Amino acid sequence: MRLAQKTNSFFSYFFVWIVCFISQSAYAEFRSVAFAKTILYEAPSATTKRVYLVGEGYPLEIIVNLGDWLKVRDPYGTLSWAESKNLQSKRTVIVKVDKANIYKDPESKSALVATIEKDVVIELSDPLITNGWIKVRYQQDLDGYIQTSQIWGI
Repeated sequence: MRLAQKTNSFFSYFFVWIVCFISQSAYAEFRSVAFAKTILYEAPSATTKRVYLVGEGYPLEIIVNLGDWLKVRDPYGTLSWAESKNLQSKRTVIVKVDKANIYKDPESKSALVATIEKDVVIELSDPLITNGWIKVRYQQDLDGYIQTSQIWGI
């Protein structure tokens, strides 16, 4: 009887672990660069080749978390490594089309707030996606909605 209870407990814990793993894997984790200049490396060590220098706010997708080091993907699909202390949880996105419009409300018929060029970083105000639109803030005072198809980092 005890063996059956231990086996059932094992499978219960294993099942919970699998469900947690799958639910966490279903969503990409993003962070942004916390400092004016942050180096991205070829491998998880400051002694390896420096691949890129990125600026504050630049969004990166977390692929692997080793604690002090994070394997990241940039908006162009390039993989590299960053020291975790150089990234913050503040969310940003980057425009991936030539020109993207920010509107007052989540619809293209509402008032135009701003037109943003490709590769410009924008702060994510609310991660909730509504019918293909997401709320952003540009230059501290311009709040509005942008189509998710026009940005990377969500």
